[in-house]
Amino acid sequence: MPIDHKLPYDEGNVFARIVSGELPSQKVVESKHSIAIHDINPLAPVHLLIVPRGKYVSWDDFSANASDAEIADLVRTAGDAARATGADAKGYRLIANVGQRGGQEFGHLHLHLLGGEPLGPMLAR
Repeated sequence: MPIDHKLPYDEGNVFARIVSGELPSQKVVESKHSIAIHDINPLAPVHLLIVPRGKYVSWDDFSANASDAEIADLVRTAGDAARATGADAKGYRLIANVGQRGGQEFGHLHLHLLGGEPLGPMLAR
């Protein structure tokens, strides 16, 4: 079920459980404010999820309410993860789905880092 990015944060969402260590994940990069993990259902040879440790529902919520340190850390973690997996060698895509119309499925901000093959156009119509 898609998420409304204006809803309150759900403490039991899958990313909150991964960040807390309740659920296992294959970590690529860990920092004070963010983690990068392998997606369990990859859509490309490299498919990572960059997740802030803070309780942010969406990019809209994060950009309005996160500290400067959290924002910088998420950006740095995405770059570090791209370099750690080699996705930076030939290019990659970062995607943040926001709200129902944006295709967001989980109520915790996460970025998708996709690479390892040509990704084609942004949208197919």
